[in-house]
Amino acid sequence: MVWGSGCLSERPRPGPPALQIELDRTAVHSPDTVTGHIQVSDPDGLDSIWLTVDASQAAADVFLETSYGASFGLAVRSGFGAGQKVPVRLEARDLLGFRSTLDTSVVITDVP
Repeated sequence: MVWGSGCLSERPRPGPPALQIELDRTAVHSPDTVTGHIQVSDPDGLDSIWLTVDASQAAADVFLETSYGASFGLAVRSGFGAGQKVPVRLEARDLLGFRSTLDTSVVITDVP
């Protein structure tokens, strides 16, 4: 009888997507627009990506792609005071169900 054996060496394990946000400005007015670029990658394949700034959200279904990059521009509503932080959140889910979240913020400068 002969027994076969599998490879016992290290191999890459599935994991959550890698996320990156590049903001054009970290200080904005209220109201204003937050602009920048996002980059998301996952060797297992991506499913969905969400970007939220204040109350504005953009989404992309990128089924089977292993990387995605895009420029964005999302609105910041009026009513924020100088010095307040506005949340910016990038989320992604890969085809295996792993999720990643990257949180940052922009600061409101003098209100026009």
